[in-house]
Amino acid sequence: MRELVSRFLNNGISRRDFIRNLAGLGLTATAVATVLETLDRMEYPAGQNLTAPEVILRGTGGELLVAQARAAGIEYLFTNPGSFEVGLFDAVVDDKQIHMVEALHEGVVLSMADGYHKVSGKPGFVNVHAIAGTAQMAGQLYNASRDGSALVITAGLNDNESWSDEVLLGARPGFDQKEINRQFTKISWESRDAANLPLMLRRAFKVATTPPGGPVYLATANYALEQKNIPATIYPAERFLLPVRVHPDPAAVEKAARLLIEAKNPVIIVGDEVWKSGAQEELLELVEYLGVAVVKSGGTILGCSYQPFPTAHPLHLGAWYSYYDGPGQSTDLVFFVGAPDVGGKTVPKTPELPVHSRIVRLGMNLSDDSRNYPTDIVLVADVKAGLRDLRAAIDSQFTKSTAASISEPRSERLKRISAEARQAVDREIAAKMGKSPIHPFELGKVMSEVLEKNAILVTENLTGKFESFRFGFRPDEVMFLGNSGDSLGWGIGAAIGAKLAAPERQVVCSIGDGSVMYSASGFWTQARYHIPVLTVVWNNRNYQTVRQAYHAYGGKMAASGKYAGMYLGDPDIDFVKLAESQGVAGERVSSGTDLRGALERASTATRDGQPYVVEVIVARYGGGADSTWHESFRLGPKPKIAL
Repeated sequence: MRELVSRFLNNGISRRDFIRNLAGLGLTATAVATVLETLDRMEYPAGQNLTAPEVILRGTGGELLVAQARAAGIEYLFTNPGSFEVGLFDAVVDDKQIHMVEALHEGVVLSMADGYHKVSGKPGFVNVHAIAGTAQMAGQLYNASRDGSALVITAGLNDNESWSDEVLLGARPGFDQKEINRQFTKISWESRDAANLPLMLRRAFKVATTPPGGPVYLATANYALEQKNIPATIYPAERFLLPVRVHPDPAAVEKAARLLIEAKNPVIIVGDEVWKSGAQEELLELVEYLGVAVVKSGGTILGCSYQPFPTAHPLHLGAWYSYYDGPGQSTDLVFFVGAPDVGGKTVPKTPELPVHSRIVRLGMNLSDDSRNYPTDIVLVADVKAGLRDLRAAIDSQFTKSTAASISEPRSERLKRISAEARQAVDREIAAKMGKSPIHPFELGKVMSEVLEKNAILVTENLTGKFESFRFGFRPDEVMFLGNSGDSLGWGIGAAIGAKLAAPERQVVCSIGDGSVMYSASGFWTQARYHIPVLTVVWNNRNYQTVRQAYHAYGGKMAASGKYAGMYLGDPDIDFVKLAESQGVAGERVSSGTDLRGALERASTATRDGQPYVVEVIVARYGGGADSTWHESFRLGPKPKIAL
C-alpha cells in the first residue's frame, strides 16, 4: 500500500485507478474515503514536479495560486507587498522555485517585470497592493500596455460589496478596483472564490501571452487568498499556453512578393514584433536579397522597445520621418514588418506616408494596422513565419539572377546614401569631443567603446546620443531595450528585470537625471539582491526634452529664457550619494579625460557582482540650453548677512 500511495502522490496513477487499487486490496468504501481525506489534507510539496496532465491539490487560496504560477514556469514574483495579500505571501515565502524580488514602489515593480519579459520572452508575474498600490503602478502599466508586454499582475482586494461599501484601501462606494487600470490592460478581473483562483490565473497567463500580448490584471479578495482546505486542479503550462506560428494567406503572399520585386523604391518599416517573434535573421536575409531600405517608425531611435535590424548595416537608413524628408520622397511601396501605423503624436499638416505608394503590412496586431493610413495587402501572420513564406514566394516567382538585377542597383544607391549620412554623423561627433561640460556625443561614443560588445543597453534618456552604438541582435552587437510610452520611471526597474533574465550579459541602464528621480528606490533592490547593473546617469540638471518643446512653441518662455519647471539645479542632486545611501557604490565624472576610467571601473565592479553608478555631468543642447532660471521663494527667515 505504501508504494501505491507514493505513486498516487507523485501522479503515477489517476485518482480513479488509485481508488480501484485500494478496493482491490480489500479496503471498504469507508476506509477508502478515510485514506483519500487524509491524503487531501497533506500539504502540497513546494518542489513537486507538475508535468502530469493535471494535479488535484487542496490548500489555501494563496497556496493554490502559487502552485498554478509555479506550474506555469514562473521563477520570479516582482512585488511590493501589502497586508491584504497575506494568503499569497504566506504561500510563497519558502517556495524553492519562485523567488520574490521586492521593490519599494509599485512603478519599479512593474518596470522590473517589463524588463524581465522583454529580454526573456517569458511572462512577467507581479503582485501589487490593493487599490492604492494598483493606482500607483499606472505610469509603468501604461508603458507596458503600449508595448504589448505580457505581464500578469495580481493584487489584493478589500471587497466593498461584502458588507460596508466604505472600506479601507478599497474601491470607493459604487465602484470596483479593476476599473482603475482597465484602459491599460487587455482585460481586468476580480476574483472572490478561492477554488477558482487557479483557473483565473491560467486565464490571465493565456490572455497576456496571446498575440498581440499585453498586461492583464487579477484582483483577488483577501478572504479568498486566506480560505483554507480548498480543492482545485492545477495544470502545467503546456495545457493552457499554446504557442503557435500563424502563416499568412498564400494568395496575399504571392501578391506581396510581386510588389516588392517590382517596386522601384520600396522601404521596410520595422517594429517590435520582429524581435518578439525571433525573426531578425529572416528580416536581414530578405533585406539584403531585395536591396531594400530599412527604417524605424517614429522620429528617433527611441520610442520603441527593440532595434531588430542592425543599426550599423549599410541598408539601415535611420528613422522613417528623416528618411521620408530626404531620400525617401520617391518611395512607391511601404512594407510594415511587425510595426504599427505611423502617426499619433500630433495632427500632421501633410500625410506622413507617400500618398501614391502601395502599402503592405505583416504582423499579428491588426488593431495597429490602417489606423491612420490605408492598406493594399495585409499578411496576418507571425512575423517569422510570414517572412519565410514571403521569401519562398519571391524565389518561386523570380530567378536569383532576375532578383539580383533589380535589387543590386537600388542597394548600391542606398549604400551610398547611408555612407554619406554616417560620415556626416561621425564629423558631428568628432566636433563635440573634448568639450566642457562633456557633450552627450562624447559620452555615447566612450560608452560604445568601453561596454561589452553584446551588452544590453536599457535606455530611458530621450535626449541621449547613441549614434556611436552598434545596436542589433548578433553576438557583437549591443541589444537595445526601451519603451514606446515615455512615461518616466521605467529605466532602473527595467534594467533589474533585464539582468535577471540575462545574468550572463552586461546590463547597462542609460538614464537621464530627471528619470532617475521617478525610480531611484530601485537602487535599494539592486543592493538587496546583489543585481550587478551598471547605471549611467546623464546629468544635465534639466528636463531637456520638455524644455526643447517649450522653446519650439516660441512663446513667452522662449522670448524671456524663463522655462517653467525645467531647471533641476539649486539644489543640485548628488546621484552618487543617493545610490550610496541605498548600498550601491559609484562615482561622479565631470571631465572627459576621466570618463573612460570611470566606465572601466564600473564594468569591473559589475563583473565582480556589484551594482555601480556613474554620474556624468553633461552639457545641455537645443533651444534654451543656457537657461538656469527657476521660480523660487523662501518661507523661512532670510539668511543673515555677515558684516
